[in-house]
Amino acid sequence: MEEKKFCQKCGAEIAKEAEVCTQCGCAQNAGGVNQKWVTTLLLCIFIGTFGAHRFYVGKTNTAVAMLLITLLLGWLGIGVLITAIWALVDLIQIICGNFTDINGQKIAMK
Repeated sequence: MEEKKFCQKCGAEIAKEAEVCTQCGCAQNAGGVNQKWVTTLLLCIFIGTFGAHRFYVGKTNTAVAMLLITLLLGWLGIGVLITAIWALVDLIQIICGNFTDINGQKIAMK
């Protein structure tokens, strides 16, 4: 069974070897590691408790929530603990390829 390929921007089905989507004209990743995945992963690892990775993919509401929890409750220690667990769950989702951006597109390695 042949694996289907979908546009990274609009989600339309495209030819496996296509470099540009015929529906929206978006250039497709030519293989290898998705740069958005790498950036999201690194932001989550290094400053995930501040919600940086969520700001990057457009999830500003939850990113602001993480930032406020860290800043307002951080001096108690509980804020950092809450957002560290939240960031850890996000990190696992990013590594597994289940983390999505604001449009519901998965941020995957390939």
